[in-house]
Amino acid sequence: MKRFAAKYVYTLTASEPLLNAFVEVEEDGTIRRIGPCEEGEALLDGAIVPGFVNAHCHVELSYMKGLFRKGTGMAGFIDQINALRDTSSPEEKLASLQAAMDGMWEQGVVAMADISNCDDSFAVKAAHPMYTRTFLEVFGAQPAECQEVMRSVRALQEKAQALGLDAAPTPHSCYTMSPQLVTASSMAGLESGYLSFHSEESEEEEEMMRLGRGPMWDNRKANGIPTPPVTGTSSLEYFLDRLLAGGLRAPIPGHVLLVHECCLTAEGAAKAKKVLSEPFLAVCPLSNLFIHRMLPPIPVMRESGIPICVGTDSLSSNDALCMVDELYCLQQAFPEVPLEQLLEWACLNGARFLGKEDTLGTLEPGKNPGLVFISSCGERLTAQSKSHRL
Repeated sequence: MKRFAAKYVYTLTASEPLLNAFVEVEEDGTIRRIGPCEEGEALLDGAIVPGFVNAHCHVELSYMKGLFRKGTGMAGFIDQINALRDTSSPEEKLASLQAAMDGMWEQGVVAMADISNCDDSFAVKAAHPMYTRTFLEVFGAQPAECQEVMRSVRALQEKAQALGLDAAPTPHSCYTMSPQLVTASSMAGLESGYLSFHSEESEEEEEMMRLGRGPMWDNRKANGIPTPPVTGTSSLEYFLDRLLAGGLRAPIPGHVLLVHECCLTAEGAAKAKKVLSEPFLAVCPLSNLFIHRMLPPIPVMRESGIPICVGTDSLSSNDALCMVDELYCLQQAFPEVPLEQLLEWACLNGARFLGKEDTLGTLEPGKNPGLVFISSCGERLTAQSKSHRL
């Protein structure tokens, strides 16, 4: 048995942290007991929290760290992705993603919703102690490509599952896919009960969908790439309509993660709650600032009641894959959000999205969520706060 004690213990089962408290765990990490410390017991100067769940990551892009210019907007970012995607050797890619996985694990990430476009990360994830659910993201703007794209992603799914990974197809976004492929890949993904979708990531995306103009529209036209239908509605509403076009009836069952949602409105959130039985939101604030200097509308998200999760996105659009940095960014921008709630987003809600809340997400006897220590942390994070696994 091991015992850890700190000035603050955030169980996330109560609205406030325990002060001067301990957590006892079995050798396998299962929590045995939590309670107040004895007088004079040595305390870690910071906070103990459950293991983090990174709700949105592209770990296979870790080799792109430091290669991108910041503040280019989505059109400029897409140009950089296309130019830099295959500029490293397979060995360099493997080493980078192994280092990224290990780094997140040491910082306390116990589970991750990861995006894959190929099989580069499969072997590393299959052998790693971190739990991952792999979303096999598809692209294809030509309607005639739909059948072949789906055949290819099904083959990739079989390869992932043969290694023991939970994996299924998922659509990328409204603007990189034909309407037919959005529907087909969503239907395939929902067979597993889980879906992830990049939605309303930028004002450029919304301008393209609503009005058929703007930098992203011009970029696609200039490169001879088909443009998405101009719907006059948001990309979120377009996505929800494509789900209904597949013949499913609302509320559609399954855990559906709406990633980014930097332009979410109250009306869009209400439609998501009407169409989807279990919607979730994933915010990646440092990635949003990196690409287009914009943050998600946290007040709208909180008011909606849709569970909020936290992700890091990739090292192509972030300087690090650090959950504490993401939380500190949110805290600084939205100081009205208490730390308990930020931690709920980063731990419990991610576990709920992945269907792992029976084991992960909170500190409770009988659960094995992983224990994480955050230094320089009490009721607020500080610029010096760092996390590591206990």
